[in-house]
Parts: sequence; structure tokens; C-alpha cells
Amino acid sequence: MNDRQTERKVPLFFPWLLVSALFFCWSEPALAKAARLATGDRFPLYPCIKANVKFWEDVYSRYSTRQGILHDKDDLSRVYAVIDLVDWRAFDAARQNDERANAARSRINDILDRLGNGVPPRTAEERRIASLFPRFRHTIYHQARDNIRMQIGQSDRFHEGLVRSGRYMPHFRRIFTEEGLPPELAYLPHVESSFNPKAQSKSGAAGLWQFTRATGKEYMIVNDLVDERFDPYVSAKAAARLLKENYRQLNNWPLAITAYNHGRAGMVRAVREMGSYEKIFTSYEQGSFRFASRNFYSEFLAAMRVAKRMAANPKFPFERPEALTTLRLAEDTAVGRLRSTYRLSAEDFARLNPALKSTVLTGKAMVPRGYLVRLPAGRQQKTAHLAR
Repeated sequence: MNDRQTERKVPLFFPWLLVSALFFCWSEPALAKAARLATGDRFPLYPCIKANVKFWEDVYSRYSTRQGILHDKDDLSRVYAVIDLVDWRAFDAARQNDERANAARSRINDILDRLGNGVPPRTAEERRIASLFPRFRHTIYHQARDNIRMQIGQSDRFHEGLVRSGRYMPHFRRIFTEEGLPPELAYLPHVESSFNPKAQSKSGAAGLWQFTRATGKEYMIVNDLVDERFDPYVSAKAAARLLKENYRQLNNWPLAITAYNHGRAGMVRAVREMGSYEKIFTSYEQGSFRFASRNFYSEFLAAMRVAKRMAANPKFPFERPEALTTLRLAEDTAVGRLRSTYRLSAEDFARLNPALKSTVLTGKAMVPRGYLVRLPAGRQQKTAHLAR
């Protein structure tokens, strides 16, 4: 099936529509060189992040959302325990899972206390935990007690996201390639949203590419009628522009990708203070640079590696790309007129145009002039023929 998004000319007898096909493509030597480099050169696996990448690979491929991984938040090679959790959809699941996590954390704290007090490990669990630390440094056990964090497994969620990614990846790769960027950047939504275009975070980030409202307004239309953060294709172009500028200022993909999470200005400050990505990863602790920012590049590498391994299975059930066409409105238009002209149900029109807010989709407000309407490929030609 053709996965290309095409923008075609609209029949002249629809004067209320105006189509534009504008492609902004410019050449930047540094970006072009970066795109030509081998994957390992563009996205290096630094020695200092190997344990973190391995940890996130396990999160994405080994442990499900019904498992909690108790680990040291600074040294991800220290995995203390993996506990079973109640199905998150079950009644009172959050409270029950908190109780299980707290009980496991208390047990590990008690073990660390005893080891820190010089008590030799006696059980298999105590010996395994002791083996995670350097010998003859008992004080480190006490320091580790306040460093325990729980990570929920993601293997089932990742699998679902990889299935969904089949609908988008060919188009995303083309967007990044046309911008002179590495096509591997198309794997980033595995970390951000598991390729769920409806994803919303507690911090207000939205859509498949997880733009905050403030950042989204810099690159897309975000207002009371339209929120293009929820359009996977428009937001992919926005992500490419953001990452392109990150790379232009930071000249390094690990830094540019980390800036996608931490913010460009914050990473510029970090580079000014620390110099290299490796020094930032191991030693930088200013402002909001904490666990999420420190691990973002490691998560990207892990997601890319896991996705490539799973996709190598020729029978993997990827969703098929959908052949679409687009047209741009020349004036405010009633949603009912669009649906009737192109013979689309309310459900299909809303699915194809997720950037439109409910006030527009329900007809309380017009689809604004300039909006890029998305339709099934071939629908225009069919409609033009019927209207003659």
C-alpha cells in the first residue's frame, strides 16, 4: 500500500479550498555529514552508558507492565528485585501496587542496613545484593538505601507501540531524510509515547512526539480550535525542525537528543560547564537535569536496538501505512460540508484529523482557514467525478 502523504490540486469548482504543496528543504554541510555517518558513529554507545542502555533494553523487551524493577537510580546495573504487580486496570490497583513496592523496598533496605553494619550475607538474596557492590566498602550500603527507585516494565506496551509504528515509520523516515537528518530519529516516539498519537503526560506534553504547549506553539498551530501536536505527521515535521536546531547548536546527536527532553538552553549551559556528553552524563546535576534527562539518550538507543531486533522478524504484525491526501482550506469551512463533500463519517473525519478540537468536530466552530485537511487517498478524484 502506498504510504505517501500527497497533497493534490483541488477541483476548480470548490473555490473554498486552496491546496499548497510547500517543501522546505535546505542543505547544511554539518547535518548532511551527520546523516551520512554510520549509525554507531552518529549514536555512539559510550562506555559510561552501557549499563543504562542494557537496563532500558530489559525494560522494553523483558519486563511487562505487570512487573516492577527495583534498582539504584544512579547505577542502573544494580537491580535489587523484580516484583509482580496487580493489573493496573484492576480496582484499587495503584494502592495494591504501592503496598507491594513499599514492602519490597523495606526488605531491601533491611538487607542494605545489615550489610552496611558488617553482617555477612546469609541468604541467596543477601549474597546477590552484596555482589552488586564493591567489597570491603560497607558505608556504600547505607548510602544506597536512599537511592532505590522502581521502574515499571514496558515490554507489552513497547510491543503494542511497535505494531502501531508500522503505520507511521516510512513517512517519518522520509521527513527526517528530506531534512538532512538521520532517519533513525524516527524511533524517538518509542520513548516518548509508544507511538500513541493520543498520548498526554502529567506535565502537559501531548501527542505522539510529546510537545509541551509552549514548545508546540513555536513549531505548530496550538490554539482553541486546532492543536497540531495531535497530528502525527505535522508534529513529526516539527520534531525534525526542533532536532535540527538542537544539532546545529550542540553539534552532537547524544546532546541534541537529550535536549529534546531537557531543553536546548539547558543543554547549552551543560555543555558550557562540562564540555562533553560523557562528562554531563556522569557528573552534571544542575537545575532540572535529573534521572529523566540523564537517561533519555540511553532510552533512545535501547528503544532503537529493541525495535530493530523485533522488526527483523518478517512475520511481525506491523500496521500498514494508510494512503492519504491533504488539502488546505482557503476559508473557514463547516465540518459538515467537508464530511458530506468527501463522504466521510464523523468518526473517520475525526480519526484522520486529530488536530481539530471537539468544538470544531461537533460543528460549534468552523474548520479554520489554512487548516490542512487530511483525507483518504483518491477521495478527491472520486468526489470530483461525482460532482460533475
